[in-house]
Amino acid sequence: MAEPSDLFAGLVGQAQATALLAAALDQRRLAPAYLFCGADGVGRSRVARRFLEGVIAGPKGAPSVRRRLEEGNHPDLLWLEPTYQHQGQLIPASEALAAGVSRKAPPQLRLEQVRSVSQFLGRRPLESPRCLVVIETVEAMAEGAANALLKTLEEPGGGLLILLTAAPERLLSTIRSRCQQIPFRRLSPAEIAEVLQGQAPLHSADPPELLELAAGSPGALLQCREQWAALPAGLAERLWSLGIAPDAQGSGLGPKAGGNPIEALALARDLCEALDGEQQLWLLNWWQWRLWRQRPEPGVQRRLESLRSHLGSYVQPRLAWEVALLDLSGLGANL
Repeated sequence: MAEPSDLFAGLVGQAQATALLAAALDQRRLAPAYLFCGADGVGRSRVARRFLEGVIAGPKGAPSVRRRLEEGNHPDLLWLEPTYQHQGQLIPASEALAAGVSRKAPPQLRLEQVRSVSQFLGRRPLESPRCLVVIETVEAMAEGAANALLKTLEEPGGGLLILLTAAPERLLSTIRSRCQQIPFRRLSPAEIAEVLQGQAPLHSADPPELLELAAGSPGALLQCREQWAALPAGLAERLWSLGIAPDAQGSGLGPKAGGNPIEALALARDLCEALDGEQQLWLLNWWQWRLWRQRPEPGVQRRLESLRSHLGSYVQPRLAWEVALLDLSGLGANL
């Protein structure tokens, strides 16, 4: 018999995770549910597809099964991701931009999606030994959906579930306890370069903050590049050139001579008109990281975290940016 690890050939940086899964396949001791824990973009989805290939076709795998899993058209696989509600329909997060969906609020895994899991697991598989379900970003569930998932995990039938999460601490402890946890680690810069070789290699044109923001995730680096390329010309430079005024106590929010409130307000307007909510949060991440690298002032970082909280709540984004930019440039107290 071929070594079980052959199934995972070509996957970089996740030797521990693939070894655990290969052993389960080799010994034919599969858990009813797995929790793949690790940062987004480090290979959890690719490993999940290879593992399911092994479940369907055995440790050697099968090219035809792999192709169908990668194309998302295997009849015994249900793959769920968070969705947006748009014109009475649920639009998967991966399709939201193409569909013109407003992304001001984050996508969610919804109760009706989780209920569909139980219905899917209750059917008879067509080609696989069992019905298979993968749920991405499983932490993005409201309470009702989480309780419904817990009930499914308590009675999974003969199916197999894989939950992907970057924040296992946000899940109910009862959900975590019913899954076998598989840890995924962040990759080193050399491993990221290996993963991206031939498709999007590392290059000197990348702003240094992008690799740092990616934090060991090749997928996150690709997303950072997309976000950076999509920014309107000059917008990031305007944000960076905004003066941050440190005070004598080091809070980073003292008065600053020569500040221009009109520029700060115009920048807030342009940010909100040009960028959707997801892009605004990404740009805030970039700005926060660059400020910390240049001048690590806790007061400034606390104010930026407050802005992040407001952007993620029901505060009007433009108002949140206006107040924050005026505060950070030392102008808020003078108006």
